[in-house]
Parts: sequence; C-alpha cells; structure tokens
Amino acid sequence: MRIGVVIVPTDPWAVAVAQARAVEALGFDHLWTYDHLSWQHYRDEPWFAALPWLTGIATVTERIRIGTLVSSPNFREPLTLAKDAIAIDHISDGRFILGVGAGGVGYDATVYGTDVLDPRARSMRFGEFVEAIDGLLTHDAYSYRGEHYVIDDARTTPGPKQVPRLPFAVAAAGPKAIALAARFADAWITIGDPWHDESAAGIARAVRDQSHRLTDACIAMGRDPSTIDRIWLTGAGGDRPLASVAAFDDAVGHAVAAGITDVVVHHPRAGDPNWDDPPEILAQIAAEMRST
Repeated sequence: MRIGVVIVPTDPWAVAVAQARAVEALGFDHLWTYDHLSWQHYRDEPWFAALPWLTGIATVTERIRIGTLVSSPNFREPLTLAKDAIAIDHISDGRFILGVGAGGVGYDATVYGTDVLDPRARSMRFGEFVEAIDGLLTHDAYSYRGEHYVIDDARTTPGPKQVPRLPFAVAAAGPKAIALAARFADAWITIGDPWHDESAAGIARAVRDQSHRLTDACIAMGRDPSTIDRIWLTGAGGDRPLASVAAFDDAVGHAVAAGITDVVVHHPRAGDPNWDDPPEILAQIAAEMRST
C-alpha cells in the first residue's frame, strides 16, 4: 500500500516548502494539491495556482511523486495543460502525475460567465479532454477535432520525461467516467460517494463497489485490471483516517479489501473542521509504516 498526502495550496510559500519536505522525509510516496481557482471555505482566502505551486515543490524535493487532484476542463484546456505537464515532468525529473477529473458545478465552472454544462455534456467534454491530452503527450505533432476541442497540428516536443508518457490519474465514479479510466488511466481516483452516504462505512462501501465496476470495465475492453493503480482520496465525507493511528489502520484495511493500491490523506490543518487532525499524526503513521 502506497500512502500520499494532499497539501492545500493556501499557506505562505515557506510553510508549504517545510510541509512538503517533511512529508518526503517521513517516507510518504506521493504529494498532491488541488487544482482549483478557489475552493469551498477558502473562497476568500489565499489560494495559489496548482501548476506553479507544484513546479516549486518539485525543486525543493527529490524523491516523492507530485500531482494534481484534479485538473479539469472547467478552466483548463488540453494543449496548454499538456505543455505545462511536460515541463513539470522534466523539472521534477519524471515524478509528475497528472490527475484529471470532469469538474464540478461550483465557482470554477462559472468564473468565465458561462452556463454550467449538464451532466451529459460535462461527461462528453471530459472524454474529449482526456483523449486529446493523451494524444498530445504521446505524439510530437498532434491534431484533434471534437465538439468541445479543436487542436490543429500542435507540437509537444520534447514530450514527457516519463515514457511512453507521464501517468494519468483519472477521477471517476459514474459508468462513463469509469469506462474512460479503464481506457486511458494509469491510475483511478475515487472519493467514494459522500453525496449519498458520507459515513465512513458508506464511503468504504462505495469505494469497494466502484473498484469492482472498474475491474468489470477493464475486462470488458480486454485490459488487465491490475495495470491500473487505484487511489482512494480519503476525508471527503465522514471518514477521518487521521483521527488516530487506529483510524488510519482501519481505513487501510478497507482499502486493501477494495483492491486499492494507494491511500491519500489530507495534511492536518489547524482551524479546518474537515482536517484538524493531530499535527503529529503523520509522523506516527510514518513510524508505524517503517516498523511493519
């Protein structure tokens, strides 16, 4: 089981650097940040852009993998995102993971003054988004024509540091998105289904059910299900895996049962009601991981 940590990009840079270096020194496997323009109760607080933030983190760390949770077509478009991802992949010496998702219906979806897409259109746009980025990252010259995106003879030399391309982590819950993940993803991201049941047991059950559907989707298209890593982003509902070491062990047990390969937790934040866990908990978990 690999363990990752999300750091919200709202703190002064010196604080973020210290946190990232500490997470790496503790031995965690990957470090993520949210790719939003603003987010939830941080709407009127400092919030740094994810890609420059991750570029800076790449320069102050050496081993830990870094990634977005998640970049979406609400305000990203395939060509510039692919070019930025290639640059970060080289700056990090091949440690970048591009996490992508369809995008929600909040501020990121309305900031440009456009109407929020209905679920069907949002799903279609996401499919084009992922397909176009995949093409851009696997070809030096690439064109694409869809309903939402047109790319005319773009150049993406030198391409990613990682070959055949840097990894995709696709966030997916519904059947169309899960099928998209089965087709393109190196990793799949889930938060369970906190909108229908935000209890810890309910989220664990949803993660297990979605993981089974991903396996079925892979088999249906002739792909080995074991070739997709499975990332559970915890803390989206009533699950609090950092409340104690025992709570973390319980979450990992649920993850193993669901076929999850990677569990991601949120860096403790004093004053944040969602993640105001004990500040020493990450060190305690790291110590337990080293002892097993």
